[in-house]
Amino acid sequence: MSSSYKFRNPDGLYFVTFSVVRWIDVFSRREYKDIVVDSINYCIKAKGLKVYAWVIMSNHVHMIVNTTDQPLQSILRDLKRHTSKAIIKAIEENTQESRRDWMLWFFEREGKGNANNETYQFWQQGNHPIELITYEVTQQKLDYLHGNPVKAGWVDEPENYLYSSARDYAGGKGFVEVILI
Repeated sequence: MSSSYKFRNPDGLYFVTFSVVRWIDVFSRREYKDIVVDSINYCIKAKGLKVYAWVIMSNHVHMIVNTTDQPLQSILRDLKRHTSKAIIKAIEENTQESRRDWMLWFFEREGKGNANNETYQFWQQGNHPIELITYEVTQQKLDYLHGNPVKAGWVDEPENYLYSSARDYAGGKGFVEVILI
């Protein structure tokens, strides 16, 4: 990992990305996205995570976050660990999942290639943190994050996508408690 992608400022505001291994489109099902949402909300309540923006795409998650309670890298590590196990379990138990065997095979294969894993690897290593130190960069990342579902062709307007903070920024209420920038 490049040395430029580290959490250097413990009080900083960061744009982070979690990507599924092999960019597998896991988040085509609502139940898997809900696991991520529930985990983010838990980290807000129990670990002091502050979320300013977020979006769940088909194979990755973007967030703008910081914290004052625990090191951000520790919270994100725990979030990824929990969601990885919960999503794998949900895939294993979902008899309607047409890609179940294929996905589990890939996650197991990736897990065997990484000594840090017990069996499966769901998320790629790292969070690719970018510290947002200017208003311009912060606004660019916010627009990029909220624009992802529009660019993917899923919605015409960012606030129409359920799994994003864009609806909060448009005056509505989303699934995650966000702090508006």
